Amino acid sequence: MELTSKQRAHLKSLANGIDPIFQVGKSSLTPEFTASIADAFNTRELLKIAVLKNCVDDPRMIAEAVAERTHSTVVQVIGKKIILYKPDKKNPKIVLPR
Repeated sequence: MELTSKQRAHLKSLANGIDPIFQVGKSSLTPEFTASIADAFNTRELLKIAVLKNCVDDPRMIAEAVAERTHSTVVQVIGKKIILYKPDKKNPKIVLPR
């Protein structure tokens, strides 16, 4: 899903108020970690992930890999924080501007 700059700005403002619910550590991306993120998208549409200092992988590469594996969209990678968005197919809670 490709986001416009207006939609991306809207999602960034919504993500500003949430805390990271996942942390990527030195083991980086494991299948279990990716599965738990995919499960989190069952109850949420917007996720924030923190990349810890002991993780040697680039946060942008991690974001792209997670987005590909969970079929979500990277909203923003700033520093060591990743914001991902995946709309709920049946009942979307976040309404994006046009």
